[in-house]
Amino acid sequence: MTARILALTVALLAPFSRADEPAPPDEQAHFLAGLPVRGTPLEHVSLTYEWTEHASALDAAWRKLESRQLAPIRAWSPQFLGLAATETTPLFYTFSGPDFLYAHAFFPDASTYILCGIEPIGALPDVMSVPTDTLAHSLALLRQSLDSALNFGFFISKDMRAEFEQNQLNGTLPILYIFLARSGCHIDSVEFLRVQKDGTLTPGEGANPGVKITFTTTDHAPQTLYYFSTDLSDGPVEKSGFLRWCDTFGEGSGFLKAASYLMHGGNFDTVRKFLLTHCRTLVEDDSGIPLRFFAPTNWRLRFCGAYPGPIEIFKEHFQPQLAATFHGAHPAPLPFGFGYRWQRAESTLIIAKKKTPAVENALPPEQ
Repeated sequence: MTARILALTVALLAPFSRADEPAPPDEQAHFLAGLPVRGTPLEHVSLTYEWTEHASALDAAWRKLESRQLAPIRAWSPQFLGLAATETTPLFYTFSGPDFLYAHAFFPDASTYILCGIEPIGALPDVMSVPTDTLAHSLALLRQSLDSALNFGFFISKDMRAEFEQNQLNGTLPILYIFLARSGCHIDSVEFLRVQKDGTLTPGEGANPGVKITFTTTDHAPQTLYYFSTDLSDGPVEKSGFLRWCDTFGEGSGFLKAASYLMHGGNFDTVRKFLLTHCRTLVEDDSGIPLRFFAPTNWRLRFCGAYPGPIEIFKEHFQPQLAATFHGAHPAPLPFGFGYRWQRAESTLIIAKKKTPAVENALPPEQ
């Protein structure tokens, strides 16, 4: 930063003490997302070169993402998911990290989004608490954390951990803020929670931490986003109470994308069984629940895209049964990328619908 820019930044921030009450979450989200914050205390910080550069970079990235991914997904979902695309039932998105963006694009009307991953939540974002001389670096690290999600459609956990360690705006909350703001959502409230072993929630931070974000969008009743930082492997998840809490929501939809093939082995049986019993509709790539667990008597499956098999680092999880099924199913092409095979011509998408009269009657016709 040049001395002139630094002096201007300090002058602009001078009327605002670091002890001032932080700006509301929605204003913080707009600032972090590179969206206008006129008429708020953060407007002065948005006049700096650092924020203008941040906003310009995110605007360019979002234009590409909107045309390549989000708009095609919004057009595709009602056609292929039927009523599930507009249902208000909860959405269970395990192994998600902070990927609210795709959950909302596929299921915009869900009353409740339940996301979870191993990534930490972090502190409540407060832009004014970031020293002026490190703000540019913090914003650049945020964009770096978003890079794989915006370009390839999924997060890389080990890269995110390294970036979180370097950034004062760390954890999943700043990313959730950005995705909410860029999705046209207004954040009404943010609350830290923890889940007890009996499945009840209590306020505050501690073991099995979570965050509850209430938000609204145009023409929608208030919706809720939960993110829990939790281990979903069998032993820890059975002790944590997380799935007992999820059980209180009853049935809903499920979403699995870039899930590291964890449910292909024997250490994630509990969460796999939860999803199979609590989801009436489940959208996934091949890294989610293996094909062998969808009993034909209980599930109707539809296949989209292609199945070239897993990427190299997951090659041991190739499913011969899925390859044969794709070959004979004549799947509809996908107009967007999905999962680790992020090129649309190589992406695998499976729609699983539980065979109940209500669901069968709501299914769209085969294309």
